Amino acid sequence: MDWLRDHLWEAWLGAAFVLALAELLSLDLFLLMLAGGALAGVATALVTDNVVVQVLVASAASVLLLAAVRPQLVRRLHGGPELVLGPASLVGSRGIVTEPVSEHRPGRVKIGGESWLAVAEPAGSALGVGETVEVVSIVGATAHVRPVSAPELEEPR
Repeated sequence: MDWLRDHLWEAWLGAAFVLALAELLSLDLFLLMLAGGALAGVATALVTDNVVVQVLVASAASVLLLAAVRPQLVRRLHGGPELVLGPASLVGSRGIVTEPVSEHRPGRVKIGGESWLAVAEPAGSALGVGETVEVVSIVGATAHVRPVSAPELEEPR
């Protein structure tokens, strides 16, 4: 026990090292923040021999790192752009009507260089050849489209 009392800064440094190594297994950035607190304990141990002060400083530094630094690191490292693949990536894109779309008969629309079976949204509207449309949704192999000039439907209040 005397060795620990005489070598407090080495004990804090060892704790920081062990926590940093354990972080490599978890990859949650939690143990890394505790290792940062242990490094604050190293700095405090170099200044004072009071163990209570060292523990308080290490704890405060760990809590500060967990509250202020970790959320930003997690957001930066684990976040990214949402990747949309397949037909869902066509939603919101524009196309040209190649075969007329009527109320009871689907037509064809060229979207992104591909020809799609299309129905009009809202139901009942007719689209002529050459009209520009916007893809509202893709259901199976059918594109639900609306004319670009059509006003957005208002939601009931």
